[in-house]
Amino acid sequence: MAKDTNWDDLKVFLHVAQAESLTAGAKVLRMDPATLSRRIARLEEGMGARLFAKSPQGYHLTERGQRLLTHVEHMELALRSAQGEVEDQDDTLSGSIRIGAPDGAANFLLPQVCAEICDENPGLDMQILAVPRVLNLSKREADMAVTVSAPKTGRLSVQKISDYTLHLAATKEYLASHPPIRHKSDLKDHRLIGYINDLIFDDELDYMGEIGESTRAPLTSNSFSVQMNWARRGAGVCIVHDFAIPTFPEVERILTDQISLTRSFYLVRHSDDRRVERLNRVAQLLTGKIRQEIKRLQAAA
Repeated sequence: MAKDTNWDDLKVFLHVAQAESLTAGAKVLRMDPATLSRRIARLEEGMGARLFAKSPQGYHLTERGQRLLTHVEHMELALRSAQGEVEDQDDTLSGSIRIGAPDGAANFLLPQVCAEICDENPGLDMQILAVPRVLNLSKREADMAVTVSAPKTGRLSVQKISDYTLHLAATKEYLASHPPIRHKSDLKDHRLIGYINDLIFDDELDYMGEIGESTRAPLTSNSFSVQMNWARRGAGVCIVHDFAIPTFPEVERILTDQISLTRSFYLVRHSDDRRVERLNRVAQLLTGKIRQEIKRLQAAA
């Protein structure tokens, strides 16, 4: 490695390599893309090697760049571990943690859970990344992710957090002004709300097939929050997480004895991060508090 190589340049290299994009790397580092481009050019000049093959599709590592990435990832892990050991001398946590989650969890569970963790650790900053897709933790899009299924590939550590339940729900006003729903076969006379079929990123979110009828949802979105806003405005019948029901007193569950879905949340982390005590402590707090919050909210549904 060249003598004048510094960690700041290597960090730029790392984020651009993980994002495969100069613009995306710049956003993470909160730097101007032109500055990143100059830093990468300086790194390549200092090393006497081309690290990226640039194209309209993005920045892709050359063979030498791939070899360097392996070493830089180990350096980053060592730094994170060292920071964790220093911070562990204090009972409170500090720094920044980014958590990715599907928007049901991101909107109705994580805000209060993360706020409570921050109340207990004033030096800790928590970011919630609500995304309708599977996050790539290897590219460090987040420090950890809450998912609705356990990934089976990749260098990942997976921990089950909790089961949760979902039921059909609609506003009291909608139910009073439309034909009665006494059996699931009655749903054919009602407008259903659900996910856009070709944008369902996880099979666990494909609820309609489990209702047991040949159902069609005329109102669809890739966001549960949008679906919930339709439901609370009396637009139709929606499958709703029980933990979201207490937030909307105008909405009530229906057919609870006939249609009840059970799903699970998992906490997913990069396997290397298990050596970082700070992240272990955050993961422990997060899983415990999510379990408590699901239990509390479902009891109130």
